[in-house]
Amino acid sequence: MRAALHIVVVAFLLACTACAHAQQSISVPRSDGAATPLMVYDVQNASCPPLALISPGAGGTEKGMVYLGNALSRDGWRTIVLGHQESGPQALHGDMRRAGLRGGLQDLVADPSAYRGRFMDIDAALKWSEQRCHAPFKALIGHSMGARTVMLEAGAQSKLGVQGENLFNAYVALSPPGADEVFPPGAERTVTAPILLITGTRDDTIDKQGYQSRVDAFDALQSKCAWLAVIDGSTHLNFAGLGFSGKTETATIALTTNFLDPQRNDRCASPPSLAGVRITTK
Repeated sequence: MRAALHIVVVAFLLACTACAHAQQSISVPRSDGAATPLMVYDVQNASCPPLALISPGAGGTEKGMVYLGNALSRDGWRTIVLGHQESGPQALHGDMRRAGLRGGLQDLVADPSAYRGRFMDIDAALKWSEQRCHAPFKALIGHSMGARTVMLEAGAQSKLGVQGENLFNAYVALSPPGADEVFPPGAERTVTAPILLITGTRDDTIDKQGYQSRVDAFDALQSKCAWLAVIDGSTHLNFAGLGFSGKTETATIALTTNFLDPQRNDRCASPPSLAGVRITTK
């Protein structure tokens, strides 16, 4: 029994060592001369894997979303978590000092310059990855303000005068936005790329209106392949890997990989059956 336990422990340590070697913190130049911090979860012994970029929420950094970075790397994706200077911790703290927590968040997620910075960060990460190899498939994933970034990049209309370039083959929005000060009703009508939206029954919006508006965003999508998943009990911060997030992390990983992997072969698969998760497709 003790020998078997020793083998398990050794195997675990070797696996962790491999993960540590695959994880790299770097900084890359941006088009305006600023620097974009990246956390790279690379794939071992892969010549040119598919690429997944992860954009965290307001106040987040490239050091977050670890559970998803590790999981996608294990699934065969070069995964890069982005740092966003204009909407990272310092920017959020500054807005919070002026307007409080809720007001600071509302100001930051409605700031056009913050999204322009995010788009430059995305371009910088793409350029860095492209210098290593031309990824055969690219996905953009985002949580909270990162999900807003995903929707803009995928082609959703906004009131901010900013627009993405639809540079990715597929998209995943964790805690997607509904109609608010940034997105008009039906803003998602112009989104046609494959997209997965994930929310939870306790995933409140900034104004504490519950999660229903996040679900409403699904109805307007014109995507050729779209899933909406609602996880029972999941909170907003759970999707960032915070709080009692184990159930949310497990479901998010399963949903993301089951959605994205078939897309690499231009296939819209049927969603998995997951306990406590309600999934709608179109």
